Amino acid sequence: MRRQIAAALCSAGLCLASLEFVAPSLIANAQQGGAATDSQLYSSIKDLMDSIIDPSADALWDAVKTVVDQDGAHEIVPRTPEEWREVRRAAVRIIEGANLMMMPGREAAPPGAKSEVPGVELEPAEMTALIRKDRKQFDAFAEALRSVGLEALKAAEGKNAGALLDVGGRLQDVCEGCHKAFWYPNEKPP
Repeated sequence: MRRQIAAALCSAGLCLASLEFVAPSLIANAQQGGAATDSQLYSSIKDLMDSIIDPSADALWDAVKTVVDQDGAHEIVPRTPEEWREVRRAAVRIIEGANLMMMPGREAAPPGAKSEVPGVELEPAEMTALIRKDRKQFDAFAEALRSVGLEALKAAEGKNAGALLDVGGRLQDVCEGCHKAFWYPNEKPP
C-alpha cells in the first residue's frame, strides 16, 4: 500500500525520497478509499512565513550585499558551489512556499494566536477574513512571490550575483505589498 501511495504522490509532483515518509494519515485515508493526496492543511500562513518564506528570503537577501565596517566596504557574494547551492535551495523554498500559501482554506495564524503588534497589524482572524474577502489579490501576491523565486532560481543556477541582487529588491517589494494589504492595511504613513 505504501508503494502505491508513494507512486500516486509522485505522479502528483510530490515524489518522496523514501517510502517511510508516507504519512500514516495518508495510508489510512487510502485504505478507506480516500484520495492519496490528503488536502488537509496543517500549517497557517504565519507558520509558512516563519518556517519557509522568511528564512529563505533572508538567505537570498544575505547572499549578495555590501557590508561597510571600520576596514571599508566588502562585497558579499556566493563564491563556492555550496554557497550557490544554498541560494538555489532558498529560491526553491520561496517557490514552493508560495504554492503552499495559495492553498485555499489556510488560516492566517494558528488557533489562539494574537497579533504580535496590536494596533499596527490586524488580529489573525481579521487577516483571515481579509484574505477570504479578496482571495484573488492574495493569490496574486503569492504568484508574484513564486515568480520572483523563479527568477532567484535562474540567478542561482547561472551564478549571477547581479541578477540575484536585483531579485532581492523585487522580493522586498512583493513581501511588503502583501503585508500592507493583509497584515497592516490601516498603517498610517509617517
